[in-house]
Amino acid sequence: MSNPTDILNKLFKETKPQDRLYPIPETPIQDFDSEDILNTNIYNVMLNRRSQRKFEIKEVEDWKLDIIFAAADTAPTAGGFQGFEIFHIKNPDIKIKLVVAANNQPYVNAPVVLVFCMNPRRVKMQFSSEILRKFSIQDATLAAAYAQLAAHSLGLSSIWIGMIDDRKVMETIGTDLLPSSILCIGYPKKVLQPKPKRTLSELIHTIE
Repeated sequence: MSNPTDILNKLFKETKPQDRLYPIPETPIQDFDSEDILNTNIYNVMLNRRSQRKFEIKEVEDWKLDIIFAAADTAPTAGGFQGFEIFHIKNPDIKIKLVVAANNQPYVNAPVVLVFCMNPRRVKMQFSSEILRKFSIQDATLAAAYAQLAAHSLGLSSIWIGMIDDRKVMETIGTDLLPSSILCIGYPKKVLQPKPKRTLSELIHTIE
């Protein structure tokens, strides 16, 4: 990888194809067998990611944050309009207030705190306000999920906060945008092992 500070300059139209970090040409999926797929980095990231509530008192490097933000930026959105905004909270006093706004969950005061908010005004589509709101919820949720996976791939851990007082969060960060979630990121105090999930036969309902 080149200088980490160049990460956000190496997206799509900014550089020549041979100089981009991504997207890079993909090998057709038929050239892989199942073992190859299971050993890919993204699949291991998904399998091994665990929610972490205890973080080291250690700053996350700016270049890692750049990658996390770039990952959120690639998330699929309704019509490609990206109906969401991300608030990166650095102010320690604001973090403490967000703890209160998040049902007093102490781990909200993490090294990195990202508030994902819905912004249906960005979604320029001819639908009702209710549908546009639904789109923006989905956009913000997908962006947070992409950011969470990117964080894990960088040796970080995270916790997704959904139990929040919307109005308190809005007042605390000074926005009229409705928050969808708070993502707290940092270096884990302990690496947690993945837990078994439901069997696919329980999870998947096939309708023929």
